[in-house]
Amino acid sequence: MSLELWFSLLAICALGAMSPGPSLAMVMQNTLGGGRLCGVVAGLTHALGVGLYAGLTVLGLAAVIVHQPWLYRLVTWGGALYLAWLGIQALRAGGSADFDIVRQARDWRRAMRDGLLVALGNPKLMFFFIALLSQFVTADLSTHARWLIVATATVVDGGWYVLVALVLSHSRVLPWLQQHARWIHRLTGIVLLGLAARVALG
Repeated sequence: MSLELWFSLLAICALGAMSPGPSLAMVMQNTLGGGRLCGVVAGLTHALGVGLYAGLTVLGLAAVIVHQPWLYRLVTWGGALYLAWLGIQALRAGGSADFDIVRQARDWRRAMRDGLLVALGNPKLMFFFIALLSQFVTADLSTHARWLIVATATVVDGGWYVLVALVLSHSRVLPWLQQHARWIHRLTGIVLLGLAARVALG
């Protein structure tokens, strides 16, 4: 793969990672509710899910899922239900005026679960990578180039969401967000429920 082609891949992956959606809302929720560690963990595990989808696409397995409508519906509804559950949890947390940082900061396992399941439960990622990687994957593509594509998508996604977590947990940013925790929780919950409905309705 030429350097010019790789830069094109890098730019497209960056634009895909930066687009607002359930992943951004999930990383924000974990950062604000659990602190920097939870936000970073959620971002990194989300990147693992993205890398898995990218790997499946490069290997040609995603095409099998696309041609199995029942399997696509199963993934879609599973993702929608999980997004709705996250939204309800955020709305319930919106009843309090502040974040319980001490209690939630230690729950990095929940952040790990959220990051992975939001990535794997988003079937749009699969179609995004099919549309994206079809421009870069060819029959004679070397194994090294295939792994480079997967690594690029994974590192870009993880780097972006780790940056989001670090910015949100900055000493000057987090206190202000904590003061407005009630409304941030409620807004996040509404957004997640809306996204869940959008995924479910196709």
